[in-house]
Amino acid sequence: MSRAMALLRRDLARLLMGGRGGGALLPVLFFLSVAMLYPFAVGPDAPLLARTGGGVIWVAALLAAILPLDRLVEPDIELGMFDQWALRGISEELVIAVRVIAHWLSFGPPLMLAALPAAALLGLDGATLRTVEIGLLAGTPGLAALGVTVAALTAGLRGGAALSGLLVIPMAVPVLIFGAGSLGTGGASGLALTAAASLVLIAIAPFAGGAAVRAARG
Repeated sequence: MSRAMALLRRDLARLLMGGRGGGALLPVLFFLSVAMLYPFAVGPDAPLLARTGGGVIWVAALLAAILPLDRLVEPDIELGMFDQWALRGISEELVIAVRVIAHWLSFGPPLMLAALPAAALLGLDGATLRTVEIGLLAGTPGLAALGVTVAALTAGLRGGAALSGLLVIPMAVPVLIFGAGSLGTGGASGLALTAAASLVLIAIAPFAGGAAVRAARG
């Protein structure tokens, strides 16, 4: 447990502060930028904004989650950190599991807070905003798990950062569909399916990501 907490503190410090990647602030700014620009694109049609705004928030959340993918795994492989952790008896699966938690903490809760002003910009009512927030709480952990897994799979490849984004988008479509669908006719069943898809991704991530890291190290 102490090793996992030490890894979590390290990962959070890296992801929140960010360095060249901009930290947790960049995904939030990107998210809010999409919310601000969308009304200019569709015009001052308040019913249309209210009807489509929740889906826009989900798309913006997915794209914001992609931004830090190049910082999730590859730098540690290049620095030999996974080799050092292996010598200390820390498995790749544990590192990846902790990395998923850190990645979610660095962008999930900030995006849920940023959804409040975004909802005001898009004219969402209280009930819709509540559904969006519950959906983000259920779905963003799955997006974090998917992002870390894909980052591990593409680590060391030429153009890995761009490839990661291209892979994450189609693979995240089920979470996006269920999350956005909960705003329409899906309701509670849409939220349940969002949570189920997220749990599957979280369960797979440590094993798939750990195997990918071992392959990249070898």
